[in-house]
Amino acid sequence: MKRLKFLVITVITFIAVVASIGHAATAPLDELIAAAKKEGVVEFYAPSTLTPEGAQKLRDAFNKKYGLNITVNYSPSGAMTRDVGKIVGFAAAGKAPEWDLMVIHDGGHATLWLKKLHKPFDYKKLGIDAQSIQYDNGTVIFANQFVLPAYNNKILPSQDVPKSWDDLLNPKWKGGKLGMGTATHHLARLATLWGEQKTTAYVKGLAKQEPYLGELGTLYSRLQLGEILVAITMTDSFVHRAKLKGAPVVHAEGIEPVISPAYNAGVLKNALHPNAAHLFAAFFTTPEAQEIWETYGGQTSAFVPGTTAYKYAQGKKVIYMNQKQADMVDRLTRDYGKILGFK
Repeated sequence: MKRLKFLVITVITFIAVVASIGHAATAPLDELIAAAKKEGVVEFYAPSTLTPEGAQKLRDAFNKKYGLNITVNYSPSGAMTRDVGKIVGFAAAGKAPEWDLMVIHDGGHATLWLKKLHKPFDYKKLGIDAQSIQYDNGTVIFANQFVLPAYNNKILPSQDVPKSWDDLLNPKWKGGKLGMGTATHHLARLATLWGEQKTTAYVKGLAKQEPYLGELGTLYSRLQLGEILVAITMTDSFVHRAKLKGAPVVHAEGIEPVISPAYNAGVLKNALHPNAAHLFAAFFTTPEAQEIWETYGGQTSAFVPGTTAYKYAQGKKVIYMNQKQADMVDRLTRDYGKILGFK
């Protein structure tokens, strides 16, 4: 009888412990949901490749998951580097940011982190994996881009397709045949593998090629029209868009290293709706959001086995940036913009 009584007490204690753990995990989420509900709005900035339709899908899935009716306003990106600079300028002038949440690459968030312009949150309390939390609890990683040179496969003969990064320094590309986007952080990331000296010399060589300069969206359009022959760097989101629309823009596969910026969702310091924004940031790591993001943006996490990104990265030399490299990449991003001729 005593043994039976002991077993009953043990089982009851175990159930109580499990229940308390479950409550501890869900209580912060419930509190955040309640606080987000009071705010009722979230203003978020994200890549234009998401599209208004994709943003609407995210909004609907977000509200359904958490039982909310929050207004989610989407601002599509123009030039991320410029828009990050806008936030820095607002902060310097003592103005509140235009958006609550920025969904941008880790290079952009590096700039914000160095300027202390995030509003940190303990995302681990919501059950988010520690590996996905960056910049001192300022952001959450949820997807990886892959960046390579891109070309129009209906115009450029196969024998002329670049086979290496150095191929872009061939004199045959001089005089506006190449295009370079405002995302100079792509090139800055090469320094994490090549070192600053080699990478800076490479960028100076590209500048001598007199590339057409513009936003990535503009390069994407010019590639289709044959107005440039090769984009020096192009994100896979545009290649994904081309595939969906039947456009002839593809990556120069086989070139290594592959550059892999990570999309991070981060809430801005002095955001007007911080709780709704933190909840929305956490939502990006859920299966519902991952599915929508892959459909519209074409990306998933390279660190989750079985995802499209994980499979693509296997066996390739891929450059991922970490927080310790943020200062260098941020500095070189600005330096390379000047070298290439961006104003």
